[in-house]
Amino acid sequence: MDLNPPLFSRFVHDGLEIAYFDEGDPSGDPILLIHGFASSANVNWVFPGWLKTLGDAGYRVIALDNRGHGQSSKPHDPSLYHPHQMAGDAAALLVHLGIGEAHVMGYSMGARISAFLALQHPARVRSLVFGGLGIGMITGVGEWDPIADALLAPSLEDVTHERGRTFRAFADQTKSDRQALAACISTSRDLLSAEEVGRIDVPVLIGVGTKDDIAGSAQELAALMQHALALDIPGRDHMLAVGDRVFKKAVLEFLAEVGRA
Repeated sequence: MDLNPPLFSRFVHDGLEIAYFDEGDPSGDPILLIHGFASSANVNWVFPGWLKTLGDAGYRVIALDNRGHGQSSKPHDPSLYHPHQMAGDAAALLVHLGIGEAHVMGYSMGARISAFLALQHPARVRSLVFGGLGIGMITGVGEWDPIADALLAPSLEDVTHERGRTFRAFADQTKSDRQALAACISTSRDLLSAEEVGRIDVPVLIGVGTKDDIAGSAQELAALMQHALALDIPGRDHMLAVGDRVFKKAVLEFLAEVGRA
């Protein structure tokens, strides 16, 4: 397998067109990948090598562009971007593909969506990998209103907020619909309670970069869960941890162990 962008297909759920790819070994264990805010299936999973890593390991690799992102529909209504709605898109994709149960891996916002998916559709989730989001799933991940402001600013030069500049530059680089992203960031940060997270009873791996100032502690989140392992991704911040070799190795070992259970 190479790193060329895979062929995307589309289906309709909740009145929106959702783009996805379905690659790797059709007979392999399926793993569903859910990307982070302002990213896409290609940016989060193909270009950093996850499609190749998981495909070479024999998995059926499925990833969607979340609503508002990539090649999927991009509504500008904030009421359409709550995590439970995006988790509904992910569950509908599994139904569309005739997949009863899958491993699920999400990064940042995608980790939050994955947790909602596990709570709403527990029978469809065999295991979970949360990347780039730890205890912030419960406590919050800081002030994000400046990011919405940055996305709607006339240009990057008009943005002074440091984190806002980072996400605005990323959105410009990926040629994203900034109005859709501003709508998404305003409502996609619904928190889960410690009790809700504690109800997730599948194996979970939580990977957070040691320089990540957004995610919050992986160890604190793992301590609230029934079958969770915490992983420090050395020297990586929120943007760079996703493609890290330590993270990939740990995920492959985790999935192999789950597969033997």
